[in-house]
Amino acid sequence: MTSPAPQDLVVTRATLRDWPVISGWAADEGWNPGLSDGPAFFAQDPEGFFLGRIDGEPVSAISVVNYGTDYAFLGCYLVRPDLRGRGHGITTWKTALAHAGNRTVGLDGVVAQQDNYRQSGFELAYRTVRFTGTAAEAETPTDVRPARAADLQAITAYDSACYPAERPRFLAEWLTGTDHRTFVRHDGGRLTGYGVLRPGRDSLRIGPLFADGPDDARALFAALTADAAGRDVALDVPETNAAGIALAEAAGFTPSFETARMYTGPVRDYAQDRVFGVTTLELG
Repeated sequence: MTSPAPQDLVVTRATLRDWPVISGWAADEGWNPGLSDGPAFFAQDPEGFFLGRIDGEPVSAISVVNYGTDYAFLGCYLVRPDLRGRGHGITTWKTALAHAGNRTVGLDGVVAQQDNYRQSGFELAYRTVRFTGTAAEAETPTDVRPARAADLQAITAYDSACYPAERPRFLAEWLTGTDHRTFVRHDGGRLTGYGVLRPGRDSLRIGPLFADGPDDARALFAALTADAAGRDVALDVPETNAAGIALAEAAGFTPSFETARMYTGPVRDYAQDRVFGVTTLELG
């Protein structure tokens, strides 16, 4: 039997209706996608998701999500296992990457693909380590509370200082997504951090966990896991944040997965020391 060739592949934009296919493939890879990620992902850039099809059947996927005029993030790079090694992935990649235009593109690359990403012009910035463990019993600290609608402006401003781009459309959905729980910490009326807990395929996931310092991060972590005692939780921590690594280890979490944050060019300055947990490996 002749295998389908790259020229048989038709790459078109995906819609939110296609998200179960993409997230299902991601789950099969052990990436533990969030159960309700799709609406927030597509809210940021509904034109940034792509599927490759052969005879109408999905065989490959990728996302290239634009943030403003200077930054984009590549994720969800997947090829159906039975059709790998035949050029479908790189064909999908090239088609989708054009969506970024002249923007710097970031990604969180799995170990097996990092050499390929370097050949495509991506340079290592730092490693990210996924820590997983069972949440212990905890009480919500008194200076941490669930986020309210009135907090959106302050959270958006805080997030902007902790991320390479503005992302208000994403946040408006992410903070209030189905079964997403968002907490904020204040110090004399000033926001000193926020975090989100959401359900995933294999465990609950924390992301982001942004905080001024270790005390703020610990308080938010305790609040996020207070109602999750006995359940598995995952947190993706940049290796450059030693305090974030220490927080995960103190909770009894252990490394289970790693990626590399890579960029094709410069990104704007942001407070990397406040990033105790990455928002999502799919969109940065």
